Amino acid sequence: MFNSLYTYTNNEMTLPLVIGCTITSIVLGLLCAYVYQKNGRYTKNFLLSLTILPVLVQMVIMMVNGNLGTSVAVLGTFSLVRFRSTPGSSKDICFIFMAMAIGLATGMGHIVFAILLTGVTCLIVYLLSQVSFFDASQTYRTLTIAIPESLDYTEIFEDIFYKYLNSYELDKVKTTNLGSMFELRYAVELKDIQEEKNMIDELRCRNGNLTIISSRQPIVKEEL
Repeated sequence: MFNSLYTYTNNEMTLPLVIGCTITSIVLGLLCAYVYQKNGRYTKNFLLSLTILPVLVQMVIMMVNGNLGTSVAVLGTFSLVRFRSTPGSSKDICFIFMAMAIGLATGMGHIVFAILLTGVTCLIVYLLSQVSFFDASQTYRTLTIAIPESLDYTEIFEDIFYKYLNSYELDKVKTTNLGSMFELRYAVELKDIQEEKNMIDELRCRNGNLTIISSRQPIVKEEL
């Protein structure tokens, strides 16, 4: 049993099968890159990586070929690459894992399984991207208001906020213009996004027509 760990080799790989696996890896890698391209921002280098990653993983799996020593060496190589890569979003990591899964499947000769795996995964990603169930709410805003130092910012806007907002929270207070003004930053949720302009007009009347900025809240970049 222990000797088989060092002497086992997979002799089922033939040249036509290797060529078929390689073509399948390239086609499925292109499909993976295409689906990623249609679901948000992307870079050309990342699409290129998604395309060639299945082929590279397939080559590694075929070269390991059941040898324990080679498997440990490959594991160390992947570890070095992991610690030299920049963190990405959860979507990036998922697509990288999908590309690696394609390479693993084709590297073991399971072409049909690789096609089914890619087809089902890409279909799920496409369907979920077409529905608004997972979309971020458009009613959340970051509201920045400049006021003179003579105004008491603690309660001056409460009636306006109660009229137009579901919730609000003062995140930051900063002095500007050599201390002659305050800059207030709120995290707010609008009751009706169509009433945003009316709210800003009333705030302008209250703060002396100074600067008011209403912007979408920055999306937290999740990293794995």
